[in-house]
Amino acid sequence: MGISLGKLEKIDDLRSVWSNEATDFTVWLSEDENLSLLGDTLGLDIEFIGREEAAGAFSIDILAEEAGTGRKIIIENQLEATNHDHLGKIITYASVKNAETIVWIVKKARDEHRQAIEWLNEKTDENIGFYLLEIELWKIGDSKIAPKFSIIVAPNDWVKVNKNQNLNDNPLNQFRLEYWEAFRRFAENHSKLISSSRMKPRPQNWYDISVGTSKCYISLNISIQKKALRAAIYFSKKNKEEFLRFQSYKNEIEGCFNDKLEWSTKKDSIIQLRKEANIENRDDWESQFQWFCESCSKLKMIIDKYKE
Repeated sequence: MGISLGKLEKIDDLRSVWSNEATDFTVWLSEDENLSLLGDTLGLDIEFIGREEAAGAFSIDILAEEAGTGRKIIIENQLEATNHDHLGKIITYASVKNAETIVWIVKKARDEHRQAIEWLNEKTDENIGFYLLEIELWKIGDSKIAPKFSIIVAPNDWVKVNKNQNLNDNPLNQFRLEYWEAFRRFAENHSKLISSSRMKPRPQNWYDISVGTSKCYISLNISIQKKALRAAIYFSKKNKEEFLRFQSYKNEIEGCFNDKLEWSTKKDSIIQLRKEANIENRDDWESQFQWFCESCSKLKMIIDKYKE
């Protein structure tokens, strides 16, 4: 007897589910589980800030931020084909809010607007990223209707990094990228926290990890020159009060660590661990990766225990 399979059926009329962009689709998308679905598609940890946020005389559909880093995210929705009006809006909103990630969700992406988003990604630096996505609805038989995001245009991280930090011309950047790529592979089998992070390895000294709160994040750092590793809890300037609250438990927190903790408020507020290590010694990488994983686990435990 053959296997009986269902047939995917596309629902063309998006407004049969969301009759109004603002009161239906935007409200639906702003819910945690649906922002998580969008985040899974984009490879971002998205934290909701607000709907219909003011941007001059206009209103942003959804203002959000990347968990841990606090990088602002603009999300503009359109249950129809792309148009010039919305293209202008996303650029205006990004400039007003100083956003670094701009997401345009539409029913249909016209070729001229796809080319415009590609052009913006090519002409802006590696800190700015424009995404163009199509939203679709599907079902199988009498099943519930399911949404599907499809990326039409995404920032090409490799192009942007190469433009300002050419890997071929800069062996140091190539080395950093190889280090973090190797670390990521190691962490996949040794740290659930790190492996669940959407942070991609990049040719830089640090690797950031979100920890389920917008008030702080964990940052791992390598110093080739100083031959040192660092694992730290970072609090931005706006969250200094949270750092001071952690500091009020300093004796208790330090009692959880064999290594000495360093507390600093020079710029951002930091609680950090250090370890001497020869980053250039590839034979020692596994030991370094293990220290990073263990340090992350301890720092996350502290965050979970003392965060508000």
